[in-house]
Amino acid sequence: MDFLNDLFSFMRERKKWWLAPVIVVLLLIGILIVIGGGSAVAPFIYTLF
Repeated sequence: MDFLNDLFSFMRERKKWWLAPVIVVLLLIGILIVIGGGSAVAPFIYTLF
């Protein structure tokens, strides 16, 4: 949790709010890969890419 606090304070102090959507998209893609890697949904996820 300290990492998230540091990241948020960095974005707030340096006015780097454009980083927030980039981080959210990367997290969503990572979650999609983890979920799709070992489940029955994997063939459907691979067709998206």
